[in-house]
Amino acid sequence: MVGRRTLALFAAASLLFGGTFVAAKAGLAYFPPLLFVAFRFDIAAVALAAFAVATIPRSELVPRTRSDLLGIVATGVFVIGLANALLFVGQQYATSAVGAIVFGLNPILTPVFAAVLLSDERLSARGAAGMALGLLGVVLVVDPDPATLLAGGLGKLLILVGAASGAFGTVLVRRADATLSSTARIAWGLPLAALLTHGMSAAAGESAATIVWSSEALLALGYVGIFAGAVAYVAYFGLIDAAGPIKANLVFYVVPAVATLGGWALLGETISVMTAVGFLTVFAGFALLGSESIAAWWGSVRPTSTGGDSESVSFPSRAD
Repeated sequence: MVGRRTLALFAAASLLFGGTFVAAKAGLAYFPPLLFVAFRFDIAAVALAAFAVATIPRSELVPRTRSDLLGIVATGVFVIGLANALLFVGQQYATSAVGAIVFGLNPILTPVFAAVLLSDERLSARGAAGMALGLLGVVLVVDPDPATLLAGGLGKLLILVGAASGAFGTVLVRRADATLSSTARIAWGLPLAALLTHGMSAAAGESAATIVWSSEALLALGYVGIFAGAVAYVAYFGLIDAAGPIKANLVFYVVPAVATLGGWALLGETISVMTAVGFLTVFAGFALLGSESIAAWWGSVRPTSTGGDSESVSFPSRAD
């Protein structure tokens, strides 16, 4: 059964990452994309470092094994750094609807990498059907125009590579099986992501002189740095540790719905009937995925005959 802590981590990651698209839509009007991402990681790195030093014993903050180092590199380079950099740059050449669909392929790509790199992460036929239904819901939520899907080839390619980077990184984190806690791992990974994106920004010729500082720009940067940065990543990587990369990356099915609702509430964007149908389709996909866990739970708790008229009931222990 899915525990309350896992559900809380899932909800937090989904809501905070979903808000990223609303804040990014506002912030990209003032920042170059790669520099915006780099500043986001600067703020998140400082905030999380302060939190980690205050809450984690120093002996548990220092990487001790090769697995710890692999987990930090996978976190900083693939899951955080490249995935976000490619997403933000790709959105310059593709619409937000196309971006949401392409990046929504993350949960589909994760089982592909897991099948190769992990022996304990396999997707059943029911799970695959649930994920496909969820992907259909994502498509309905963003309600894309077929003509738009045929355009923006470069942007779609960049976003797809970003989604693949995130999927590969989460599987690599699980494979590393590091001794560091997820919080400590992110505390090391965020500065690595910041260095990577600052380097990419410099190589792309971006300049801080082009930034237009305003209260809206500061609010957008503060949100993506602290809430969608430090807090969201603690929740997301905690979810990977608790539920595995395949289930953890299902947050990217919920993110478009959250972003759409946030755009409606904060930016005055409208929600169509097709969007509402998409929400229900995503919910149906999650219900199908969850039915497998429910069936396993019911098989473990239903009465089992032990002979005569006596019965025994077994209950699973909580995994989280």
